[in-house]
Amino acid sequence: MLAIKFKRIGKKHQPSFRIVVGEKRSKVLGRSREDLGWFDPKTKEAKISKERALYWIKVGAKPTPSIHNLLINEKIIEGKKIPVHKKSKKTEEKTASV
Repeated sequence: MLAIKFKRIGKKHQPSFRIVVGEKRSKVLGRSREDLGWFDPKTKEAKISKERALYWIKVGAKPTPSIHNLLINEKIIEGKKIPVHKKSKKTEEKTASV
């Protein structure tokens, strides 16, 4: 199954990410099908090829939750954002029982 995901590049303490299309279960630094753009988390700057991103989504590639939220921020797709950091079931059970 294809996924649109982040591939970390850059030096230590200077993160920068490429946005790539690749197999969901492949290694992060492994081979990818196509490079769609980049994202700099320090400046919150991103450049994504809109046509290619929409093409891969149409073909069946699913974006990861972080990429999905980034695509919404860049106004490439529409919809609700996905919560990236979900609470674990164990902590929910502990708070419910107390």
